[in-house]
Amino acid sequence: MTAPLRPSRLGTGLPPFYCPLPRDLVHPEAEEVESRAVAWLDAFGLYPDPVERAWGLATHSADFSCRIIPDGDVEAVLLFTQWNYWANAVDDWQDSGSDEVGTAAVVEHGVRLLRTIEDPGASVLPDGPMTRALRDLVDRTHAMLTPYELRRFVEGTRDWLLGAAWRAARAEAGSMPGLNDFVAMGPLANGTRFSLTWADVARGSRLSADVLSSPALTALTDAAGFVVSADNDLFSYDKDDHLEPREVNLVNVLAHQEGCSPAEAVPLAVALRDRVMVLFTRLRARLEDGGDGADGQLRSHLAALGHYVAGSIAWQTRAPRYASPRNRYELPVPDARFPVRYAEQPSTTATGPPDLPALASWWRHLHG
Repeated sequence: MTAPLRPSRLGTGLPPFYCPLPRDLVHPEAEEVESRAVAWLDAFGLYPDPVERAWGLATHSADFSCRIIPDGDVEAVLLFTQWNYWANAVDDWQDSGSDEVGTAAVVEHGVRLLRTIEDPGASVLPDGPMTRALRDLVDRTHAMLTPYELRRFVEGTRDWLLGAAWRAARAEAGSMPGLNDFVAMGPLANGTRFSLTWADVARGSRLSADVLSSPALTALTDAAGFVVSADNDLFSYDKDDHLEPREVNLVNVLAHQEGCSPAEAVPLAVALRDRVMVLFTRLRARLEDGGDGADGQLRSHLAALGHYVAGSIAWQTRAPRYASPRNRYELPVPDARFPVRYAEQPSTTATGPPDLPALASWWRHLHG
């Protein structure tokens, strides 16, 4: 990979990732999904010029979708992929650093987006390629999902938009949040439940509302979201390191709290992330063993959570969006990737609950 124009504040290379889960799984129809998704993007003219198109495709949203859903109905995976390309275009707008993209603009757009998903006929967004593509996504989503699945998708989208609005508000205020606040609210922007809804749809998992909303499964889902968010904060760090004030992410929050450099904060971020990963694997194993009446549907959902965590690492390793970031390159480097290493053991021997109320409550579910 071509050397970046300036070194990373994180140091030379990313730390090893502890991930004792099946890795490098990908949907067998991934090439078809990518081809059809790109044709859809071009048909709606989602990108205004070749440069924006190159950066949009550099998200490798098809690879992400097909790694976190490595099996299941191809039409559902395709629709999820198209949603991801569309959502990444919104994410890039939110993270652009433009004076026009303040908290008010992010909230205003988010509310209108949610109302459009819930009521496609509301006509609360201005006409244009993004809105026309959205209407197509919403119409097809309403046709494919059951009412309860649609409600789950809306709630997952609300998580994403609330998290993005919170981060925008913190950036606008110019103050770094405390660690407990960040771990409670920052990962919402990752859209964990947005993605998991589609994993269940594609694989035909039909868990009841009572099971999906049970305290133990809620804690497990939040733990997965935290791990994926922490990993993304490492992979995406260079992409946003030109912003002032600094991007609200786990590394910068820890660096601010400890009065150290981002590079010195990386081991602290990894230790906290690994601590939650250990909790995730132990709690998932307890639920798989039938402590909460596990059946085939629940096991499928638990497998999807594992694919979400491991697939996100594999995707980000290969995504030019992160490996050749736009603040260093005029165009994405097609074969850019991170030389990621996997750790056999967590980086910390501390496996109990951390002194953070926003995380510590998850550990009580280990014992039923």
